[in-house]
Amino acid sequence: MTDIDLTAPSWELGEWQRALRAQFPIITAHPDLAYLDSAATAQKPQAVLDAVHAYLTTSNANAGRGTYPWANRTTALVEQARERVKRFLGDPAPEGSAVHFTSGTTEGLRTLARDWLPHFLADGDEIVVPVADHEANIAPWLEAQGQLARQGVHIRVRPMPYQRASGDYDHRALAELAGPRTRFVAVTHVHHVYGGDMNIHRVRRAVGPDAVICLDAAQSVGHQPVSVAELDVDFVVFSGHKAMALPGTGAVWARRARGPRFTPGGWAGTPNTVGIASLTAALDWLEAAGTDRIERWTVALAARLTEGLRHLDAYEILGCQTSLAAGSPVQRRRGIVTFRHHAIDSGDLGFILFSDGFMVRSDQHCQGGAGERTGSVRVSLHVHNTVEEVDRLLAVLATLG
Repeated sequence: MTDIDLTAPSWELGEWQRALRAQFPIITAHPDLAYLDSAATAQKPQAVLDAVHAYLTTSNANAGRGTYPWANRTTALVEQARERVKRFLGDPAPEGSAVHFTSGTTEGLRTLARDWLPHFLADGDEIVVPVADHEANIAPWLEAQGQLARQGVHIRVRPMPYQRASGDYDHRALAELAGPRTRFVAVTHVHHVYGGDMNIHRVRRAVGPDAVICLDAAQSVGHQPVSVAELDVDFVVFSGHKAMALPGTGAVWARRARGPRFTPGGWAGTPNTVGIASLTAALDWLEAAGTDRIERWTVALAARLTEGLRHLDAYEILGCQTSLAAGSPVQRRRGIVTFRHHAIDSGDLGFILFSDGFMVRSDQHCQGGAGERTGSVRVSLHVHNTVEEVDRLLAVLATLG
């Protein structure tokens, strides 16, 4: 529940938000447009752009190869970035954990499935896969199953059970499903369509203390506080570009407390040094802004949007229906609201909304085979979005009823 007054014309964080919005050049340069697609990629504040420019004009070199000053500074930048990620995630034991940089969440999950999971599993073991989440958190584990089968190791993939009414995991059913051969569980922190926090602490209780849990944090890192000290998970994988860094940047955090130590296979090659520089700057900016306040702001905007949409009969809001009203005691959407018009195709609705200045996503959102098969419109909010943008969007949607 947010503690922001959703009915007040001026929210308590209004001045804070206006100061942050002014730091996004692409946003301030287009005051007639509302960017509502931050779940796909986040816009970049000036501090990140400045860090990229500074790196490319003062220290651009390869890491871990040369001994001249630029190369040394770049090597140090990469190593310091690993520690920065650990601090941002609230790692309580950084000396025992590891951070591996990737191109994003998809590559990070696939790296784990390819280079770590086969060394952890034995014939007859079981893994749990979230079949109604993002495809990136499904396909790699099925590929690993095939890889192991070719080696004569046969594992069972168990679909994660869901509560269909809310889109949340069914933790009671999961507890009944999990057994002594349940070795690995893939989960999502915030659902990329329904916007709900998937209550990972309940997943740990359901599967017991020994199973390895891998967390897809693509929609939580950079949008809300993420603390591995509180989340008893073994891997956290996220995309830098959704946390205000450059595209082609991401990270895998590995606790290394259960199972073998995570070591990516193959020759790593040249790291994305400028992307890593941008990630450090983005995490610095987010920490200074306050991810707790960013969460409060975006959750309140999402609540305002769902409160308005539920009064428009032409629309169906996806996800938990009992959390729509502004006064609902049920957990709020984390800045993601997805809906359909009963008569207008979602792709067409996306084009209509852009003609009025709104940039949204309108398709099936890369959801797994057990998820939504019909297209929908997803509005995903961040700190630069405003109350006025949400109200203007609702006004336009109301004209299409």
